[in-house]
Amino acid sequence: MKGAENSNYRKFGLVGREISHSFSPKFFKNKFEKENIQASYRLFELKHIRDFPNLFAKHDIAGLNVTIPYKEEIIIFLDELSPQAAEIGAVNTIKIKGAHLFGYNTDWIGFKNSIQPLLNSGHNQALILGTGGATKAVQYALKQLEIPFNTVSRQAGRGDFIYSDLNEKIISEHKIIINSSPVGSFPHIVSEPQIPYEFLDSSHLVYDLVYNPEKTKFLQLAEMKGAKIKNGLEMLEIQAEEAWKIWNSK
Repeated sequence: MKGAENSNYRKFGLVGREISHSFSPKFFKNKFEKENIQASYRLFELKHIRDFPNLFAKHDIAGLNVTIPYKEEIIIFLDELSPQAAEIGAVNTIKIKGAHLFGYNTDWIGFKNSIQPLLNSGHNQALILGTGGATKAVQYALKQLEIPFNTVSRQAGRGDFIYSDLNEKIISEHKIIINSSPVGSFPHIVSEPQIPYEFLDSSHLVYDLVYNPEKTKFLQLAEMKGAKIKNGLEMLEIQAEEAWKIWNSK
């Protein structure tokens, strides 16, 4: 397995599926140009996670980001996990040092730091829509913020609720509603999580990890009910900067 740690021109990239519209290449291209960093960033689209080791036969890579749907599946290929990534059970950042792959999770930092300024004393319980790898990072961050939460899944037994369970009581008890699923992301922008929006009001904080489009249908419907809304762009920017720190740490 090849590394690029000592190269003057380092190569980074994103591993995932259906990632042509990803935020990361533009973010890092702008960062490299602005800060005069000798590096490149590209997309590594994998149809199957089993193709992951083949990357290193073809490319000299210093570090990787990982996105849907491989944040959990990729762990079996890694040599070591940070304590946070091990507890979360999902990885979105990989540092390559020689032949060793080290897995980290910076999603939780991005989420925590982006939602924390919006919280008030009434935001004392969260409802998380989705049960995937991103959900685990959100859960970890909420634990750090000491905010209890429940999860919603499309399949019975995978979360605390299924969508058909949601009613006025549940929505009113959870003043933070977080979409951690890809529902409503580009190009499927007419979709939205199936929750009873009529029970949202100005006391709710509604957060969507999706950033493209800027205002998803989920956020539009919440805003129409007076809720405070936020998309996932700042979360992505923070997690990307945290990944960069990891790639450059000793």
